[in-house]
Amino acid sequence: MKKRLAVAFTGPSNSGKTTLILKVARLLIHEHQRDVAIIKNDPKDKAHFDVPGKDSYKFSDTGAEVVVTSPTRTTLFSKRHKELDEIIALLGTFDILLVEGLKNLSLPRISIFREHIDESYFPYMNALAVDDSIDINAYALPHHVDVLDLNNPHDVVSWILTHAKVV
Repeated sequence: MKKRLAVAFTGPSNSGKTTLILKVARLLIHEHQRDVAIIKNDPKDKAHFDVPGKDSYKFSDTGAEVVVTSPTRTTLFSKRHKELDEIIALLGTFDILLVEGLKNLSLPRISIFREHIDESYFPYMNALAVDDSIDINAYALPHHVDVLDLNNPHDVVSWILTHAKVV
């Protein structure tokens, strides 16, 4: 079995989490030839993934666990909460898992901020990705926190390859 690594990204809305994850995933896939999986947390339950009227929607609307499979993809529609280990099992093989959100998971975590750092994230972060809108010297960062350039995804990938947790 492959050695599977995982890392999490946290930060407030509109901090750049999704943009950074996209850049990191593309680098890992295209330059490092890694199989990447991504989990996005939707804490406010706002996302919608199916179209009313379609069979998959009708099946999912029953409350059943529904898998739609085709020659090019497999999609799971679940109405039940799943823990990280259950989701990892569903994902099958991958090299690196990027998790957006879920700051209570025991994964190495990169926190992303622009303009202002929310110090309540300090206990959860292992690295901090910021741009030049933040004066890092204005904050008493914990000593164990690495500072990364939000606009340099190559540095972020290097940090991930060194610090990600085996899952």
